[in-house]
Amino acid sequence: MDGKFISFEGPDGAGKTSVMRQITADLQKQLGLDGVLYTREPGGNHIAEQIRDVLFDARNIDMDPRTEALLFAAARRQHLVADIMPALKSGKVILCDRYVDSSIAYQGAGRGLGEDNIWRINQFAIDGLMPELTIYLDIDSELGLKRIAQNRADQVNRLDEEALSFHRKVRSAYQKLARQNPDRIVTIDASQPLTQVISATRLAIHQRFEQLF
Repeated sequence: MDGKFISFEGPDGAGKTSVMRQITADLQKQLGLDGVLYTREPGGNHIAEQIRDVLFDARNIDMDPRTEALLFAAARRQHLVADIMPALKSGKVILCDRYVDSSIAYQGAGRGLGEDNIWRINQFAIDGLMPELTIYLDIDSELGLKRIAQNRADQVNRLDEEALSFHRKVRSAYQKLARQNPDRIVTIDASQPLTQVISATRLAIHQRFEQLF
């Protein structure tokens, strides 16, 4: 496959969407609109988006944690087959808002299902296909939740409303993943001003793929 697969991860409130929008715009100027795929998980296509609606529906507060984990994996599989693999084969740069690391952090650590268990579930879904580069935007849990309350209160989903202890577990798991995968995951301090976070992200991408930026 000739394309490049870059995932973006981070706790809630890290600013992934703002960073990804700017990086996408910059790469589209360089590669053209058809050279970049900006996508998200869960989602990306009509089947995976329907699963997303179920996962984030505020009415589904009684969803079993294992059901949640399996739904994320199912959406990921459909996303991979319908969107990511075709884009890789056509040589596109893929910018994906969340991937397997999110499930390990949120369901494995946050829900207490175990990081190794979630990794095994997702191996069936992804069949070994991982990003070449993961940008991890790290931010203190309290600051991230404060940003959500201030900037996107009307977009809060079922996972955003979890207790502070849940979000701290998620962040800790992300940090552990970054330590375990230094060749893939680049950590960027997301508490910096947005312009600095974007600059650091551009540099990290360029260092991995010299032809970009």
